[in-house]
Amino acid sequence: MAPWPEYTRFAIALFAILTPFAAIPIYLGLTEGRSKAYRARTADVAAFTVVCVLVFTAFAGDVVLRLVGTSLDSFRVGGGIVLLLMALSMLSAEVSRVQQTPSEKDEAEQREAIGVVPLGLPLIAGPGSISAVIIQMQRGEGLAHQAVITSIIVGIGLMVWASLRLAAPIGARLGRTGLNIINRLFGLLLAAIAVEIIATGLRHLFPGLMG
Repeated sequence: MAPWPEYTRFAIALFAILTPFAAIPIYLGLTEGRSKAYRARTADVAAFTVVCVLVFTAFAGDVVLRLVGTSLDSFRVGGGIVLLLMALSMLSAEVSRVQQTPSEKDEAEQREAIGVVPLGLPLIAGPGSISAVIIQMQRGEGLAHQAVITSIIVGIGLMVWASLRLAAPIGARLGRTGLNIINRLFGLLLAAIAVEIIATGLRHLFPGLMG
C-alpha cells in the first residue's frame, strides 16, 4: 500500500476533477422540462456510469499502458497536461473542450437518454479522472491498495450522485455565480495537482532535472 496521505490527496484530487458542482448547470439544462422521475433516473445512471468507468479503468490501466507501450511516467506527464487544461477551463468557469466539444453539446441536447452519454461519460468521468485513477492505481500494490482506491472511487461517486439528486435546490441556493466561484476554487486546486503530477513524471523521465 501507498502512504495514507497519498490516498487522501487522491480523494481530494478526484473530487476536484469530477467536481459535480460543474455538472449541475449542465444537468439542469439537459433535463429542463423533464419530470422529477426522469431527473432522478438520469442522476442514478450518470453516477453509476462514473463509478463503473473509473473502477474498470483503474484495474485495466496496467494492461492499457502495456498495450500502447508507454511508461507510467510518460502517462503522468500526458495525464497531468490534460488535468491542467481542465483546471484552466474551470478557472474560467467553462466546460473544458477536453470534456465536451460544441458539436457534442449540440448532439447531447437532442438525446433522449443522457445519463450515460454525455453526462456520465465524458462530462463527469472524462480523460482527466481516467488518467488520475490509472496513475494512482499504479502507485501501489496489493489487494489492500486496490480496495482503498475502489472505495475512494465509490465514495466520490456517491457524492456525485447526491449532488445531482439535489441539483435543483443546490442550483437555486448558490445560483450560477456561486457555482462558478466553487468551480474556480476547485480549478485552482486541480491546477496545483496537475503541475505536481507533471513535475513527478518529468523528474523520472529526465533524472538530470533532479540536480
